[in-house]
Amino acid sequence: MILLCGVFLKLLLPVKGMEQRRKAYLAPPIDTGSDMANSIFRKAATIISVLFHPLLMVTYMTAMLLIINPYQFGVFSIVEQWKLLLLVFMSTFAMPAFAVVLMRALNMISSFEMPDPKERIGPYIITGVFYLWMFINFKHNPTIPKTLTIGMLGATIALFASFFFNNFTKVSAHAAGIGGLMGVAAINYLYFNFDTFTLHLGSLGLFEISTSFVLVLLILLAGIVGTARLVLNAHTPGQLYGGFFIGVASQFIALAVLA
Repeated sequence: MILLCGVFLKLLLPVKGMEQRRKAYLAPPIDTGSDMANSIFRKAATIISVLFHPLLMVTYMTAMLLIINPYQFGVFSIVEQWKLLLLVFMSTFAMPAFAVVLMRALNMISSFEMPDPKERIGPYIITGVFYLWMFINFKHNPTIPKTLTIGMLGATIALFASFFFNNFTKVSAHAAGIGGLMGVAAINYLYFNFDTFTLHLGSLGLFEISTSFVLVLLILLAGIVGTARLVLNAHTPGQLYGGFFIGVASQFIALAVLA
């Protein structure tokens, strides 16, 4: 299926002029001082960008919900739902990522960063199919709590919103992803009243953590991810703000639709 989609999209997406378009969308580089410092900053920024890749956000969201309140999934700990985590990881990261690798092999995109918005059309469509399929399965599965279904719908809305705006400008998918994670945490705190949760750290004991503290950490993390994208010259501040807004707003739209 992915192979057929790749061949079809190759016919739709010309590769001529990709390099020129790529350069046109690059943000001005951040001056970080010496060459050594610049190299260190860029390596750190690359690691952060990989760890918080947009395709991983749904997996992180599922893990976060399992940690905050595993009882809504009918289990006592996140370990007992490893099959669900694996399913989410395969459907929202592994398969879409494989499709992107295939598109790169077919020279449909100039690089995995896809700095040109036109190069992102194919990956958005393929990923959108997987996200929509996952949401439909969650919605009709009585064992999946509403919090996760809302989060999945929000992620799907954010993806298609990014795809829409991608036709006119460039928005940060990294910012949209981390913004969606912030939105899920805020909804669980404000709407579902998950004020605190207990975290078991083995020999270190039990710790009661406020969900508001998690939200603050995610806001700080969003700043780190955004800075990393600027260091890598991947986005402008405006593109990051647009991505954050799409990610957060999409979750609250999903809440309005399903709550």
